[in-house]
Amino acid sequence: MRFNKILIANRGEIAIRIIRAAKELGLKTVAVYSEVDSDALHTRLADEAVCVGPAHSRYSYLNITQLISAAEITGAKAIHPGYGFLAENPEFAEICESCGITFIGPKPEHIRAMGDKIRAKETMQKAGVPGIPGSDGAIEMLKEAEEIVKTIGFPAMLKAASGGGGKGMRIAHNNEELESGFRIAQAEAKAAFGDSRIYIEKFIARPRHIEVQILGDLHGNIVALGERECSIQRRHQKLVEESPSPGVDKKLREKILAAAIKATKSINYHSAGTIEFLMDDKKHFYFMEMNTRIQVEHPVTELVTGVDLLKEQIKVALGEKIPFTQKDITLRGNAIECRINAEDPNRNFIPMPGKIKFFHMPQGLGVRFDTHIFAGYTIPSHYDSLIGKLICHGNNRNEAIARMRNALEEIVIEGIPTTIPFHLSIMNHKKFQRGEISTHFIEEMHETRKIGSKQ
Repeated sequence: MRFNKILIANRGEIAIRIIRAAKELGLKTVAVYSEVDSDALHTRLADEAVCVGPAHSRYSYLNITQLISAAEITGAKAIHPGYGFLAENPEFAEICESCGITFIGPKPEHIRAMGDKIRAKETMQKAGVPGIPGSDGAIEMLKEAEEIVKTIGFPAMLKAASGGGGKGMRIAHNNEELESGFRIAQAEAKAAFGDSRIYIEKFIARPRHIEVQILGDLHGNIVALGERECSIQRRHQKLVEESPSPGVDKKLREKILAAAIKATKSINYHSAGTIEFLMDDKKHFYFMEMNTRIQVEHPVTELVTGVDLLKEQIKVALGEKIPFTQKDITLRGNAIECRINAEDPNRNFIPMPGKIKFFHMPQGLGVRFDTHIFAGYTIPSHYDSLIGKLICHGNNRNEAIARMRNALEEIVIEGIPTTIPFHLSIMNHKKFQRGEISTHFIEEMHETRKIGSKQ
């Protein structure tokens, strides 16, 4: 379990984030890179760097054989998967274990159990964690869906058992849509995940997406580090996150955190993880899924709690106890994160890779920018379009928004289109400023713009 060198099986800003945390702990780091990432910043910051294959992630960042070989060649006795790629791949975690390499994350059985949405839902029901009304397990026939809808009513949501990112999901408002959606959801699930199983739930109109950051160690300790509001989404992909949620008061927070801790303890979980809930307009919250990895939006939790989640995750993998208890966690102020993508908002957010001609980093009190870009860097077309995360902290939500607005106006990235102007429009939106948000915020914002342009 002890190790002094970590291989980071990832790229971009999360690879750099892990490298920084490891260095603070006095650990050596190994970066891996594809041929197209040979000049990437994470390869320069790590103590060693190993090429693991061609540009396509299938042959590099998803190539388990190459990653394990890189770890063995460099003597790295631990692997951190970051997020995305192989972070929630139970087979990868198992192979690491069989090769005597510490997987910095949960046990393979935890990844497997929570990666299967049906199994996760059943586990949480047994633990007494509130879930969305719907099927008890997978449904194979349309007739089963029709029977369940008689109880839960329309609208209903069809979901892939192994789903994520909005794939294999369909909303049905009537029997006709249920029939077509059932077949489409099955086909999408099979194509995207190799698993055609789907289940059905009551569709919650205009919900909030609330998630709880969890940290567990190998000694049975579990701590919840507050909640995050992740309702600002586009096509089920998060764009803006904040902590704490403007829709959660102290009393409700205690209930949500208690449910998250109960859910985590029910599977004896260790490492960093996230319990995700949907919350309706009556403040009822329901378990949605568990993510068994560090998440993109972890910095907002770090800024309001003062806890370095990456360092704590690594220390847990080293067998150390969490150095604080639930009583020690206090949320200080508010933090907001905007995901900066190399995309053109005016062209339906199409990815726009290319060379960065000039880059100016925003600065000031309470401003943090996690990124891997620099002037002269060419963003490859082979990977996710995320190029940075702008995070701002304030003594209250209004101050955090004001600092975010200033930072978005100050940051300069020339040579490619980015989502910076789009994020500014969100920060300036009156409903966002009032905290009146849901997972349909972006759609409603666009609809308002269309109506306004016709007048």
